[in-house]
Amino acid sequence: MEFVLYFLAGIVQDFLVTLDWRFIAKNKVAPATLLSFLGTVVAMLVLYNILTQLDANRGITAIIVYAAGIAAGTFLGMKFKFGLKD
Repeated sequence: MEFVLYFLAGIVQDFLVTLDWRFIAKNKVAPATLLSFLGTVVAMLVLYNILTQLDANRGITAIIVYAAGIAAGTFLGMKFKFGLKD
């Protein structure tokens, strides 16, 4: 179950980061700032949890699962265009 949570956290984190970059490109300061903050908080909480709660073998697996979630989050962030109307 914990690996599913790492995957979902990876999706959320990179979805936020991808949207953040899109808002930066559109010069939308407030949403870019908020998304940058939220993406960083998610990433740091996940990495803290992996480093402090898991043994070496499960930690490596968790990192790979988290990275797969990040890839999925990038895909979703590129497909959906929330708040980016010109």
